[in-house]
Amino acid sequence: MPPPLTPADHDTRGLAMLSRALFAAPDDDTILRLAMSHIAAAGPYYADAGYLTADGGLRPIPKSGMTHASAVGRRVRELDGEDGPVTVPGRSWGRALGLRGLEGLRGYIVVSSRSRPTQAERWLLASIVQHTAAALAVTSARACQREVALKLYRLREEHTALQRQLIGVAAELVYQRAVQSLVADVTASSGGEQAITRAIHQITGLPALVEDRFGRLRSWTGPGLPDPYPEPDPVRQNEMLHTVACQAGPVRIKDRLVSLIRPHGEILGVLALVDTGNVADEHCVLALQHGAASLASELTHLRDLADVGRRLHRELVDDLLAGTDDASAYARSAAIGHDLHRDHYVVVMHWPNRPADESLTQTVGRTASALGMGSLLTRRSDHVVLVADGRPHDAGALHKELSRETGTRSGMIGVSASCTSPDEIPHHYQEAQRALEVRRHSRERYGTTLFDELGLYRILGPGNDYRELETFVQEWLGQLIDYDALHHTAMAETLSRYFSCGGNYDETADSLAIHRSTLRYRLQRIRDISGNDLTNVEDRLNLQVATRIWKVILGSHS
Repeated sequence: MPPPLTPADHDTRGLAMLSRALFAAPDDDTILRLAMSHIAAAGPYYADAGYLTADGGLRPIPKSGMTHASAVGRRVRELDGEDGPVTVPGRSWGRALGLRGLEGLRGYIVVSSRSRPTQAERWLLASIVQHTAAALAVTSARACQREVALKLYRLREEHTALQRQLIGVAAELVYQRAVQSLVADVTASSGGEQAITRAIHQITGLPALVEDRFGRLRSWTGPGLPDPYPEPDPVRQNEMLHTVACQAGPVRIKDRLVSLIRPHGEILGVLALVDTGNVADEHCVLALQHGAASLASELTHLRDLADVGRRLHRELVDDLLAGTDDASAYARSAAIGHDLHRDHYVVVMHWPNRPADESLTQTVGRTASALGMGSLLTRRSDHVVLVADGRPHDAGALHKELSRETGTRSGMIGVSASCTSPDEIPHHYQEAQRALEVRRHSRERYGTTLFDELGLYRILGPGNDYRELETFVQEWLGQLIDYDALHHTAMAETLSRYFSCGGNYDETADSLAIHRSTLRYRLQRIRDISGNDLTNVEDRLNLQVATRIWKVILGSHS
């Protein structure tokens, strides 16, 4: 702050210097203090108080040595913006001078004097007040400019941020359209799951795969395909599907980003990215979502076609089992891509712990296809029927694979003899049911029974009482069976082998891996234990039938 001017200094040059000092002051308080400090030099004046407008009132500027400040303050406020006299004790003259600008009152300076000022002194005082008011107006304008500049700066920042956001949104829209266009083109090309995974891999650079809802691989594009592909764990697969289904959008499961293929709430499978480096971003998520939506439509269409195909298959099988003419059967089978001119077998499957529903039927179809059996499928209340264009090469293979697929081996399979024309199928369906019935009542209930291998039991019609058969076997073989159980011998098995070998001593001894003399001794013991004569035609026939039923139906253990 420059030193106060003396009265002699208050000419034009002095006012100019004061004006420069006022206009250079950084704020209103400094301006007011500077003006008050120079007023005393303008004449016989005392600058008693200074006030600045604030919040609709007047704020005093502290000044040392001020007495009766409260009385002066009340008087200044009573003036209500006008200039007016102020009484200051010990002074004959006092005035409150308003500091006004374009925006109105900016404050007051209270000036007093022991004597009445001359006209020249009043003019000089008025000049200082005017310069002070002008300086206050300038600081107000500067503050407004700073505020406007700050607002402009903030507006520019917001504008820049909006521009960046718009650029990002535009880029995102371009990317979305590109993804949508690529996926739509792939879908329109009917390339299926392989085309979708190829497109997703092309977009993201990550290996893409499709699994069915059971966790079996359907398509993989990209490096790192496991060989062999891991066998799915049903429990963990269901837990994973539940975890993903409970959240919106793709979900990270270990090193995979997984999205459900779920049209109308039904899970048909999953589309996933293999992201071991955890580099997948929102663009990968977007591509995955579009791919899953496209696959949902594609798989729904394929499922609908499959449902129509299955319905046509089942209607044909139902008619074949009930009986239909050959010409119609051949034409209908050709329409669905199945050749009925080949020899066929009827296979009946019953899993007591599983209902014969759509799930079991599809499982049977997949398993038969994996074993190379072209087939037509249908189901009844408690069993699934397969009309296969070839006999299973290994009677136990079908049961083994179905046991693995269903998770339990407690299933029974009956297989008919070969049929050469469609009109024979109803009869062979009864054969397969008969074979299944024999298996159901055997000691070894679970497994496969071929009608061709039933031997004598093929002439025993449906509805026989198995208790009667057991009674018959007990009557003719009971003593031998009990003897074997008590002495750990094999008399009943020896007799069965003897009949199976046509009564030939050498073949029987070889099949039992015993000496001929041992066989002769056993046959004599059999006569003694059972009381039956093997040379008697009637005894021999009944014993042979009993051993056959014992082996085939009642499930003897050799």
